[in-house]
Parts: sequence; structure tokens; C-alpha cells
Amino acid sequence: MKYDFDSLQERFGTGSLKWDVKENELPMWVADMDFPAAPEIMEVITGRAAHGIFGYSIVPDEWYQAYQGWWERRHHFRMERDWLLFCTGVVPAMSSIVRKMTTVGENVLIQTPVYNIFFNSVINNGRNVVENSLLYDGYAYCMDFEDLEEKLANPQTTMMILCNPQNPAGRIWDREELERVGKLCLKHHVLVVSDEIHCDLTDPGKEYIPFASISEEFADNSITCIAPTKAFNLAGLQTAAVVVPNPVLRHKVNRGLNTDEVAEPNAFAAVAAAAAFNKGEEWLDELRAYVYENKNYVSRFLKNELPQVKLVPSDATYLLWLDCRGLNVGSDELCDAIRQKTGLILSSGRTYGESGDGFLRMNVACQRKRVIDGCERLKRGILG
Repeated sequence: MKYDFDSLQERFGTGSLKWDVKENELPMWVADMDFPAAPEIMEVITGRAAHGIFGYSIVPDEWYQAYQGWWERRHHFRMERDWLLFCTGVVPAMSSIVRKMTTVGENVLIQTPVYNIFFNSVINNGRNVVENSLLYDGYAYCMDFEDLEEKLANPQTTMMILCNPQNPAGRIWDREELERVGKLCLKHHVLVVSDEIHCDLTDPGKEYIPFASISEEFADNSITCIAPTKAFNLAGLQTAAVVVPNPVLRHKVNRGLNTDEVAEPNAFAAVAAAAAFNKGEEWLDELRAYVYENKNYVSRFLKNELPQVKLVPSDATYLLWLDCRGLNVGSDELCDAIRQKTGLILSSGRTYGESGDGFLRMNVACQRKRVIDGCERLKRGILG
């Protein structure tokens, strides 16, 4: 490999949310990688820092061109420049969109188990969460379309938040599934907000399909949130984009982002994003290969050393969804017990909705040495 993903990086004392833990603890929870950003991105950031003046920033043409080029090259989707709106993050964008595009008391549908902040973006803004629980057969997840249509048909349900690829299960929704979602939402006049932040973290050889790329009708009824932050480990730079093909929806979303004061970049946000998409492709491909091997290591370890825990197969993200239901212990209790016994910090599946109880989420975007350590701690935490 051209790039080094094995060298351990010290993150204690750097103000890291993930690593604000006790010295003997190993955090493998929040979706934050332990790898430094690509050298090509660092060069651009340090060059910008060397200028020494950090006044108000604009969104330059380079930013738009970088997004357009990346999505056309990597994901076969041509986005028009006008569709793109800058935002400081996917979560601020989603909360702003919920506030602007729905009214208090309306229903927003989410498919659980799902990223826990979806709940916050809905409930904290006075809207109601409607759960369309995914079906799990003990091996993989799929959508429950009968239940989905029933809940979309409720006139009080005006928005659906789609997670594509899915977090925490790592499912890449296929074209047929996305088409069914799109048709149902059109039929029942429900706006689709698609969180596609994990789209560049597919396994080698795997590809995701942007929801808005399927048809003009779907694009016209959609708002998509994207960013380089997960794939290139840039979350702290607060940089993302909202894609809104429909000009009427785009005007409303733009007004919402500006009203909420989340539409202006800091001095590094736009240039770092452009550098990632323009110069980070080789680094990302090597990262994906490295993370894929981490996932394979965990899979082998569980089969050989801890068969009581099943790894739910996934094709995307660096987050592993561990089926621990055979242990007959609630996720919260299990998480706490493992942390107290071994110092390993995982995410409780209960965080992602009731259907996540009995599962744990593990972040393997770290050096192989830490993955090995984490697996051994997991074994000790469960077997004693």
C-alpha cells in the first residue's frame, strides 16, 4: 500500500470526543476514524493555514466542481451546480430540513434500527417519529413494504428519512428497493430526505445507488445530504452539501439553512472538501481495502472464538452490527458490562430504536492492532 494505515495515532489530549475516555479504555463506538486524513488533504489544509488570515469565507466554484466531478465519476450521477447547497454538516442540514419542510405535529417516517440522531432531528423539533421497522431474518435486513405503505398513507406523514447506505446494518439498498420506496412516497405525497453520508465507504467492488439518480420524478421529490466527512475523516471541519434538484424545494431548503445559520463555510470547510474529492481517490480506495480486511478479521474471530455473537453481513460503512441476542441480555446492560470488565466501549443497539435491542455496534475504522485488541476484549467481556 502507498498509504500507512497501521501506525497507531495518539489521540488522548486532542479534544477528541471519541477518545475522551480513561487510559485503559478502547473506544470503538462513535463513527470517527483513527486514521489521519490523506496527505493530499493535509497539504491543502496546512497551505491554507499558512496564509494566516481566517476571515469570512465564500463557497468557491472549486467546491461545486469537486462534488459534481466525484458523483459523476464514482457514482454515475450528474448533479447540476445549482442543485448544491453548502451546509456545516449533515445533521444540521437534516434538522433544518425537518423544521422548514414539515410542520409541528406532523409525522416523519424512519426505518429502524437506524442512526440515533434521526430521532433527535424529529422529536426535538416537535414532530412525531413513525417507525417502519426493518425485517431481520437472522441473517440480513430488508424493508417491510406492506408496513411502509400503511404508514406513508397516513395524511399526517409528510416526510421519510432514508438512510442509504443503511447505518447501523450496512445494507446497500438495491435499485428495486429504492424504486419501491420512491413510488410509494410519490403516491402518498411524502417528501424523501436521503442521508447518503456513508456512500463512499462501500466494500471494494461494491457500489451504492444515489436515490435521486433513479428517475427525474424521484429527484424532484427528494433532498439528499452528502459529505466527505465520514469517508475522509473530516467531521470536525464541519462541511457537507445538500442536493435539491427541485427549484421550489431548493428555495425553501436554502432559506431554512440560512435562517438556521448553517450555510456559511469556515476557512477550511470548502477547500478541504474539494481536496478530498479532487485528490483523495487513491487514499480512499486503499482505506476501503484496509477496513474490509478489518471487517473480515472480526468475522473470522467471531466464528472461531465467539460463535455466540453473529456478525450481520454488510456491504458498506466501517460499522459492524453484532447480533448478541443469543446471550439473552439487553444491549444497554451488555454494553455497560463489557466496558466495566474490559474497557471496550461499543454502542448499544438500543440507541438505534427498540428493534436494535440485543445488538451492539462496533467501529473498525482503526489500526488492525486495535481491532485485534477490541475482539479480545469483547470475548473477555462476554465469556469472562
